[in-house]
Amino acid sequence: MKINDIFRWTKEFYPDFDMEYARKLADMFELNLKKTVKSLSTGYNSIFKVIVALSVNTPYVLLDEPVLGLDANHRDMFYRLLIEKYSETQATFVISTHLIEEVSNVIEHIVIIKKGRVIRDETREELMSCGYAVSGKASLVDDYINEKNVIGTDSIGGLKSAYIIGHLPKEKLPEGLEITKLDLQKLFIKLTEN
Repeated sequence: MKINDIFRWTKEFYPDFDMEYARKLADMFELNLKKTVKSLSTGYNSIFKVIVALSVNTPYVLLDEPVLGLDANHRDMFYRLLIEKYSETQATFVISTHLIEEVSNVIEHIVIIKKGRVIRDETREELMSCGYAVSGKASLVDDYINEKNVIGTDSIGGLKSAYIIGHLPKEKLPEGLEITKLDLQKLFIKLTEN
């Protein structure tokens, strides 16, 4: 079936489907509406699905790996359109993705699942405020992390980084240690690895 025909059928099942908006997005992404879905590359198949998802105007939209196969420009365009759509509607967008850092500025609430069990369910701000890394000479790091909630470590040679759940310390760090906030992806990795 051609994309144009699928748009028309989607309108039959979703009366609020915005055909004009879908065509505008197809033009922006340079998606040929005369092509069949079967003939699309992985990236353009994702673009087609994203266009439908952003155009159906339903209260809840589930997006599973929405940027699969998209180049950097198209991914950026998608995230901008998603934020724009979210700010204009009352819809809830649920995004399932492995590209954690890429969506970190787009999401408001995070649910982290490990082996089928929810291990974190909180706002982005709450989650981001509770993790930090301490790096330096391994022996200094080991002394510092004693009695802290360490969720993981990395070592290279005599250097070590420890990832800690807790608030950034207000006291001065011992000489030779450096402290940084964890980015969302590193926090996610350390919370979910074995």
